[in-house]
Amino acid sequence: MAGGFVDAGNVKRAHLYEYKITGYFIFACIVAATGGSLFGYDLGVSGGVTSMDDFLVEFFPDVYRRKHAHLRETDYCKYDDQILTLFTSSLYFAALVSTFGASYVTRNQGRRASILVGAVSFFTGALVNAFAKNIAMLIIGRCFLGAGIGFSNQAVPLYLSEMAPAKVRGAVNQLFQLTTCLGILVANFVNYGTGQIHPWGWRLSLGLATVPATIMFVGGLFLPETPNSLVEQGKLEEARRVLEKVRGTTRVDAEFADLVDASNEARAIKNPFRNLLAKKNRPQFIIGALAIPAFQQLTGMNSILFYAPVLFQSLGFSNDASLFSSVITNAALVVGALISMAFVDKFGRRAFFLEAGAEMFFVMIAVTITLALNFGEGKPLSKGIGIFLVIAICLFVLAYGRSWGPLGWLVPSELFPLEMRSSGQSVVVCVNMIFTALIAQCFLVSLCHLKYGIFLLFGGLIFIMSTFIFFFLPETKQVPIEEVYLLWQNHWFWKRIVGQGPASAAQA
Repeated sequence: MAGGFVDAGNVKRAHLYEYKITGYFIFACIVAATGGSLFGYDLGVSGGVTSMDDFLVEFFPDVYRRKHAHLRETDYCKYDDQILTLFTSSLYFAALVSTFGASYVTRNQGRRASILVGAVSFFTGALVNAFAKNIAMLIIGRCFLGAGIGFSNQAVPLYLSEMAPAKVRGAVNQLFQLTTCLGILVANFVNYGTGQIHPWGWRLSLGLATVPATIMFVGGLFLPETPNSLVEQGKLEEARRVLEKVRGTTRVDAEFADLVDASNEARAIKNPFRNLLAKKNRPQFIIGALAIPAFQQLTGMNSILFYAPVLFQSLGFSNDASLFSSVITNAALVVGALISMAFVDKFGRRAFFLEAGAEMFFVMIAVTITLALNFGEGKPLSKGIGIFLVIAICLFVLAYGRSWGPLGWLVPSELFPLEMRSSGQSVVVCVNMIFTALIAQCFLVSLCHLKYGIFLLFGGLIFIMSTFIFFFLPETKQVPIEEVYLLWQNHWFWKRIVGQGPASAAQA
């Protein structure tokens, strides 16, 4: 197969790993995964707030006037304002800067420390935004929120992947995506309710971001550090105790030995960021650090999440109907995450990437054709066309929710060896936030100028990224995280760069 697989005989001690699912393990993973709710709540709340009249009147009166002026260009251009989009995208620019500080904290102080820092920063930003008096306060608050997301998105996927046994790592890691989806859904319900509270409902929407931050901080105080991180810090006895506790058995010699071996290799690396560029790490860098996080945003999904209420209003829905429609689409996102959690360790990462990619491609083509034929030049949408668009976007969201959404975080967290795991995850978050910010900043102006063509553009990008996955990503399901490097040695393409493994050499 084009993707390539690892021969089971190549893994070193994986067959000796033992584990049970313990209450301690479940507690640690659920608490850590609440970090996703920070990201999700902000994704969901931003678009709703920017469509609220009270918010627009106070900070963006020009947009408010354009929204209510029935001009010919109103269909696609009513929200085209770069300062308004900066309100959304400033968070992601701050997140990409903060992730490098998060890398240092995660590597030297542990994954738990970054989770706590992220919670404090996010809480601060939520308070500043709730009491904002001008645009400058809004942007400052967004920067604090962004720093919180930079730290939590850097640490939480690593934490979950390192705590999870190999056979259930996919489902456990996707708790991050599930809480992200639930955060988005809750934010949509909050917006739906606060939209009826005048004139300060938007302040309540933004201020309630303190709730997931508080939960994450208080829970984080009781989290254990991951065994991988403790070994990396030289705390071997504590690492062994934690590993035995989360695995529910004292027979952890094989797994612990692999952790120690990986840590010894990691200590030999003086500059982990430079090591990312080494030839032996080229596959992880290209696929995990660059391609997948960039592709995740280029699906166009976060544009729909950011601006779902705005998008639906631009398509002719009333304010309440647009918020309700975005609730429906985000419910589909939660369902997609649950489907992925249930089956990703059975069917594998590649299967979800490819089948969902095909579905997303055809939905984007259908939306493009529908809007080209039935929308624009001041024409209202018929009820039937409106329902069709909501269903199409729900199908798109459902496909993303079981593929690029969760796997965009899961797969990179699986690929990097310990010596470059923290630095690699920093680049993942950085690239993700760069493209998130750029998409957020450019989507509304692109919608205005490209009109329905923006959806055709996303469809073409989805086709390209699905082709890339088919040829270059090996299957990682149930492969121990410290032995994923063997996949590259036996992959049809990457073995030419990193060198052949034993199985490939024997076949040659």
